[in-house]
Amino acid sequence: MISLAGRDILHSWGKFVFTGVGLGLLIGVTLVMAGVYRGMVDDGKALLDNSGADLWVVQRDTLGPYAESSSINDGTYRTILAMPGVARASNITYLTMQVRKDEGKSDVRAMIVGIAPGELGVTPGWPPYLIAGRQLTRGHYEAVADIASGFKLGDRIAIRRNHYTIVGLTRRMVSSSGDPMLFIPLKDAQEAQFLKDNDAIWQSRRRTEANPAFNQAGVPGLLDAVIASQSTNAFVNAVLVTLKPGHAPDEVAESIRRWKRLTVYTRAQMEDILVGKLIATSAKQIGMFLAILAIVSAAIVAFIIYSLTMDKIREIAVLKLIGTRNRTIAAMILQQALALGVIGFVVGKITATFAAPLFPKYVLLIPFDTIAGFFTVLVICVLASLVAIRMALKVDPAEAIGG
Repeated sequence: MISLAGRDILHSWGKFVFTGVGLGLLIGVTLVMAGVYRGMVDDGKALLDNSGADLWVVQRDTLGPYAESSSINDGTYRTILAMPGVARASNITYLTMQVRKDEGKSDVRAMIVGIAPGELGVTPGWPPYLIAGRQLTRGHYEAVADIASGFKLGDRIAIRRNHYTIVGLTRRMVSSSGDPMLFIPLKDAQEAQFLKDNDAIWQSRRRTEANPAFNQAGVPGLLDAVIASQSTNAFVNAVLVTLKPGHAPDEVAESIRRWKRLTVYTRAQMEDILVGKLIATSAKQIGMFLAILAIVSAAIVAFIIYSLTMDKIREIAVLKLIGTRNRTIAAMILQQALALGVIGFVVGKITATFAAPLFPKYVLLIPFDTIAGFFTVLVICVLASLVAIRMALKVDPAEAIGG
């Protein structure tokens, strides 16, 4: 029976192969879309891993620095350091914006990360490793960039009104949206996040000077002090905390919540926010596309198998006339459908493997999805062949000798 199916495939190999290639392209798109979702999840986990934190301390009643805006005083980390179980506490800021080269007109969307002074492996928030260059050593105007940004060592980039030199390159340091990270000193990041343009600064100072509460003749230094306070930023987005060995994250987090009246997230909670909230809508949309592609693939297989079966109605009638069992005929059609699915999956897997690196977002193809996709394709092919099998089994043997 294998020879019957094989001979029939060879008889119409052109239609069979081209249909398999078309089906393979659909399967390739399906695998890539599944890889996009896996990549989004992996980006979120990489963001948490690279931060080096056990706890994230953020503004009260917010979802933290990645999902919502958060603002806390930059002196809060000192009081957190005094809490039991806390080994390290470090301020950090996050700002997503367009960054451009000095000599170029193109810009790159990146997440600007302001890291506190410290040292690698000790201060949370620092890039854990570099592939070229060095870490930040100066308090201003230096940056470490992810290689996905396209920047190179020595490049000068503009962030707001300041200019920075790329002194180090890292890899897989991305935001939950896949944007490459740029690390700059904390003070520079605080200024960039809340920097006003010149006209806004002038108007703010004029309003302050016109306020009699701040411009009192008897207090000559009051106005200058108020203006100075308005031009500085004393806030950060979060405090990254690492714990001493033997201390449970949930217990330390609850202690900080109770005594500091701040919101604290553990690694598990922050991962749930990133995966369950930030990319939930994208996951549903990808799921709908996968369902649509599965239906389209099933329709293509059903159509081609039905078409091949219709082309050999007389041959099927001859088989039934000479006593061939219905099970044998059904097996022949089923084998053709499965062969079409295997060809399509091989083409799809090859297409997805070579196309994945070309996508701007990270595409993660994992073996589990490949295996699950293969068996799903086989199931779709079996279901799609039922229509052709049902039609073939209804063929009257008399058609073999009929007109």
